[in-house]
Amino acid sequence: MKYFIALLILTISCTSTSNLQSDKIVKKPKNIILLIGDGMGLGQISAGLYSNNKFLNIERFPVVGLHKNYSYDNLVTDSAAGATAFSCGVKSYNGAIGVDHDTIPVKTILEDASDQGFRTGLVASCSIVHATPGSFGAHNRKRANKEEIAADMVDCGADLIIGGGKSYFDRRTIDDRNLYTELRALGYQVSDYFEQDFQDLDVSKMGDKWAYFTADKEPLSKEAGRDYLIPASEVAIDYMSKTSKGNGFFLMIEGSQIDWAGHANNFPYLISEMLEYDQVIKRALDFAEKDGNTLVILTADHETGGLAIGNGSTHDEIIPAWTSDYHTGTMIPVFAYGPGSESFAGIYENTAIYDKMMAALQLKKDFGKENK
Repeated sequence: MKYFIALLILTISCTSTSNLQSDKIVKKPKNIILLIGDGMGLGQISAGLYSNNKFLNIERFPVVGLHKNYSYDNLVTDSAAGATAFSCGVKSYNGAIGVDHDTIPVKTILEDASDQGFRTGLVASCSIVHATPGSFGAHNRKRANKEEIAADMVDCGADLIIGGGKSYFDRRTIDDRNLYTELRALGYQVSDYFEQDFQDLDVSKMGDKWAYFTADKEPLSKEAGRDYLIPASEVAIDYMSKTSKGNGFFLMIEGSQIDWAGHANNFPYLISEMLEYDQVIKRALDFAEKDGNTLVILTADHETGGLAIGNGSTHDEIIPAWTSDYHTGTMIPVFAYGPGSESFAGIYENTAIYDKMMAALQLKKDFGKENK
């Protein structure tokens, strides 16, 4: 009998080992949709959930992790250093846009993906030259240099650009360049809010590459009437899918003003931005579920406002407790769905998100083009 028990234990052990080994054989995605809710920590997520009948589409993600988001020079990061960690895989100083701590440009995942045949795009509810989108398409020592960042964006290789910041492209103060003209010379169809509302845009006529500017500088808040983020995200995902021709795509969509609501300690502003962004998340997950080849990652660069749900809150009324009007150093959740999502479980540096995305798309880091 004891020999039978020993054999059974050995069989179970071998079977378990085999299962563990097979679990390591992970299907690689063709596409990545990276969703960044700027300033969105657990407080913001919880507040959005309790304000929406205790449900957000975030709950649909099966894999959850945490990232350590400190920057090279500060325990409390800013959006520029935080986004540079995601886009370039390096810890840099607060204010850095796609450069390392010595201000040396580091090629971004968007640039590598574009060079290696992937379709690429950026969508944001802020200006497209703001810290987060800027860190995926530009290289600059200082996030405030928005006209310089705009010039870099022209050459970053993105096939789709949707966000504010029109004036940084067509009415510049640092030179006499017209980046609208330069974009068109590179084959982009260019339109903006002044010509037509985004909902009136005939995407079928926008061609192989296009850009749409949603505001002269920064777009309105959702509360004040901004209405393009959800349809733009839906259009961007559809466009990326239809034009990638099986080669895959990388798309970053930022819910930018969650952060601004935190800076203002404005709870209604926060909830409106959270619930709008949750509809963006829904559309990304709906596409990924149907497609089967898309990895969706949702995270934030940092938390803003130190938001807690205060004592005395009820299901009908949340009492927000803010501890800051700036960012905080708390770790940030990472949610993942689709092929390759398993690697996003656990606790890791924010730069690991870049490493995991590069590995998932099997992209090769082009070190030779860092000093562009």
